Amino acid sequence: MYRERRAEHILVVDDDPRIRQMIIRYFEDEGFVVHGAADGAAMRKALAEHCVDLILLDLVLPNSEDGLALAREVRTSSDVPIVMLTGRDDVLDRIIGLEVGADDYIPKPFHLREVLARVRSILRRRRPAEAVPQESGQVMEFEGWKLEVSRRRLLNPQGEEVELTTGEFDMLSVMVRNGGRVLTREMLMDQTRGRQLEAFDRAIDAQIARLRKKIEADPAHPVLIRSVRGVGYIFTGDAPKSASLKA
Repeated sequence: MYRERRAEHILVVDDDPRIRQMIIRYFEDEGFVVHGAADGAAMRKALAEHCVDLILLDLVLPNSEDGLALAREVRTSSDVPIVMLTGRDDVLDRIIGLEVGADDYIPKPFHLREVLARVRSILRRRRPAEAVPQESGQVMEFEGWKLEVSRRRLLNPQGEEVELTTGEFDMLSVMVRNGGRVLTREMLMDQTRGRQLEAFDRAIDAQIARLRKKIEADPAHPVLIRSVRGVGYIFTGDAPKSASLKA
């Protein structure tokens, strides 16, 4: 039975009132419910009061709380997608953003249509699969773990859910589907982002490091996701078995 989807909620965290209001108005015109916050305190209040589907987070904020620190704080309790907005064209900042769990980053000045496209892409990947019978109940199993494709969730061998960010889920899905095959960093960037970014090695390495901390018994000595020196990575868990998810 078709059920109308609720409007998705976006939280815009930016200390510049002009930019904040511009983004809010644009996304409201596109059918989103948008909340604004000028700093970390206002962000925490908004997250406590609303069910937020995605955060647009400025990298530079006042009161000694920058976007990286706030992203790290959010990640301690939530896997809500985070898109970093930055006026600094610094590769190191972008890498650190990925390391703390940001799903994407957009340099200023930006075009609002691009921001909208990036946000919709991330939210689309977060939703359970709809009207796709061949994958609607797919589950991939490896070493006792279960990756539920349609529900976009990962269960450990004890049956407990392990929270993954959008980027981490997409990365693990690609790795498992290509088990036993060496994947270059460029291939991983292309398959997980669906568009060509600056595929600097450390961005992919940061995502893999975060994923290893969640699925490896000893992240310092990984056995599921192994490095291939000078090339990329290979998933070496047992051959994934597909099953149908029962309601």
